[in-house]
Amino acid sequence: MFGQTTTTTPPPSDRGLEDLDAAALAYAARIEGLPPERHPEARDDLVRFALPFAGRLARRYRGRGEPLEDLEQVARLGLVNAVDRYDPERGSFTAYAAITIVGEIKRHFRDRTWGVHVPRRLRDLILEVGQATSALTSELSRAPSVAELAKRLETPEEEILAALESAAGYSPASLNAPVGGESSAEFGDLVGESDNALESVDDRVTVTGLLHRLPWRERRILAMRFYGNQTQAEIAARFGISQMHVSRLLSRALTWLRQAMLADAPPPWQNGTAEAETTRTRISVRQNGDRVVVEVGGEVDRDGAAQLRRAMLEAVTGQPSEVVVDLVGAGGFDAGGIAALVAGREAAARTGVPLRLTRVQPAVRRSLTAAGLAPAREG
Repeated sequence: MFGQTTTTTPPPSDRGLEDLDAAALAYAARIEGLPPERHPEARDDLVRFALPFAGRLARRYRGRGEPLEDLEQVARLGLVNAVDRYDPERGSFTAYAAITIVGEIKRHFRDRTWGVHVPRRLRDLILEVGQATSALTSELSRAPSVAELAKRLETPEEEILAALESAAGYSPASLNAPVGGESSAEFGDLVGESDNALESVDDRVTVTGLLHRLPWRERRILAMRFYGNQTQAEIAARFGISQMHVSRLLSRALTWLRQAMLADAPPPWQNGTAEAETTRTRISVRQNGDRVVVEVGGEVDRDGAAQLRRAMLEAVTGQPSEVVVDLVGAGGFDAGGIAALVAGREAAARTGVPLRLTRVQPAVRRSLTAAGLAPAREG
């Protein structure tokens, strides 16, 4: 109509001073009359209306090492949470939104701004140490000692020291920071050094795998010689063989390792005829009155372990008065051989048959003792 004046209400983004409580009450009344699919639209209107309020709260925390843009994003997240959880019956929306937004910002400083990971308990203690330091500095007119801080917080001094050291993790120094002066060197240049052994990693890994392909005795001799720094004479005494024999075994093992290192596929380990007869697993079972004697010879490795296990289980099954395991000819046991002896002992215990290990060589005795078998020493 001509002469009639039309009044236009400015949009929420143009209002200078927003009345959040009134807007929140209007939002609560509005969504009651809207279908559920239109609730997000009303929610977005209230969030946009309150954005300046969230921005003012975020600007209170600028200058603390975090970009203002990040703080504003956190404040907006807190605002969205406040709108979603708002209940008009619980009081002022402005107060509730302020508490929620500030809490979100503080949580961001606590959990997201540390340069390194520090446990939650320690982060809380760092804040308490900072507050106690300020209070004691004011009271004492000097910086407090660790003991004084511990007494004030009723906390052990070790935890106070850990908090003081961990506080440096909030903003660690950059490795790219200049050392100082006009030097072009960076802080990272002073940390660490070249690892000269890095190039030998592949060789070490390869040798480790090849060592497991050697017989038990050769592995033990190599370990005693090159890792235990024992002489050939000491090794010979441990195994009850001659020093010359130890020298031949070392030479043969090292020659095989060199060939295996240079070959695409490691060659099979070859023993001499006499040597093969000495190291081959030999197991026999014989009846001696009401006792059963299990004689073990050679080296009991993974392949011979099944044979030894089977022989010991059969020996105890017949319920003899005693099972004697004669190890006078056994030169060595690997993990599989030890496991076979343990299985035989457990089977004997279940059936109530006494089992005894006898005539054990010194080198084998140490392995059995380490496995908890500990044979009794013969008189």
